[in-house]
Amino acid sequence: MRFILKIFAAPIVLVLTILVAVLSFLLSMATWILNILALIFFICGIFAWAIAHEAKEGISMIVTAFVLSPFGLPALADWLVDKLDTLNYNLKEFMRS
Repeated sequence: MRFILKIFAAPIVLVLTILVAVLSFLLSMATWILNILALIFFICGIFAWAIAHEAKEGISMIVTAFVLSPFGLPALADWLVDKLDTLNYNLKEFMRS
């Protein structure tokens, strides 16, 4: 029975290995782009808040910049890719045993 499960796990390991590699590359590119957008939103938020005296719009832009920063969406995506990689590692260990 265990041998049959290992046969079914082999294609899943292959797909997860490729998926983690592709997602890691896309995550690095997306993080770079989101960092630039976060900087733009932060600067616009500071100008809106300090110069134009639009506190509501300025704060909302700063919060949006935080979500786009490495502490927001990229951190969540990195956590998800890390969990997929952990699943892949656990399946590989199951196949070796």
